[in-house]
Amino acid sequence: MRTVFFISDRTGLTAEALGNSLLTQFTNIEFKRINLAFIDTPKKAKMAATQIKEASELDDQPALIFSTQISDEYRQLLIDSGGIVFDFFDTFISKLEDILGVESSHTVGLSHSMINENTYGNRIDSINFVLNNDDGLNIKNYDTADIILTGVSRSGKTPTCLFLALQYGIYAANYPLIEDDLNTIKLPSILQKYKNKLFGLTINPVRLQNIRDERRSNSGYASIDQCRKEVKLAEDIFVQNHVPFIDTSHTSIEEIAGRILNKSKIERRY
Repeated sequence: MRTVFFISDRTGLTAEALGNSLLTQFTNIEFKRINLAFIDTPKKAKMAATQIKEASELDDQPALIFSTQISDEYRQLLIDSGGIVFDFFDTFISKLEDILGVESSHTVGLSHSMINENTYGNRIDSINFVLNNDDGLNIKNYDTADIILTGVSRSGKTPTCLFLALQYGIYAANYPLIEDDLNTIKLPSILQKYKNKLFGLTINPVRLQNIRDERRSNSGYASIDQCRKEVKLAEDIFVQNHVPFIDTSHTSIEEIAGRILNKSKIERRY
């Protein structure tokens, strides 16, 4: 077991994302992950350093620290804690300063501030669009959609739509393929008009069965035979109607969204 800290003066999401992208390459090591966000005062920084020191002593090996800490003072406290620091800002900022020929502002929180009000407004609008057009609701709004995800129930449509909206400002609707749709092996009539906006999600039947079983255990809906049938029929619809699709079985929402953007060529708003 190796203790890992993600430390930031803001949310810690950047440090966590970058750190985890590196840690996933070491599949044989078990990590205990701790996110210390909003470390923005001397007191908090000292408490974080103490926690790191204690974890290192308990593990009998230095803790790993992934940091996006702006303050030189607080960064030094992390270094002095005895942990091994991977400092994303220190690694790249000085090189950027040399290339650009100017010194950075070293201002906390700029990446999370509302610098661009239009971007913030677009994000809110796109999220509202997803919520109002989830699971086949308000099909009258499909003219406004940038993309319409379709697939069997529990294939990942809603979380993917929300991520597309939150991260890229995409107006994403989703339409579930129910048994009546699947048995015809045709696109539902409402979707035929929007064929150029469609993108399909498929999933491994065993994975689908596991997901459905958590929701409605021991039901026909969650049976492996039902899952296999639905997945096959959905894929038949995608292939026969030339709807692009991807497998979401063991893929993160971030990667699913990225692959959709790459394949569909729709433009992100930010």
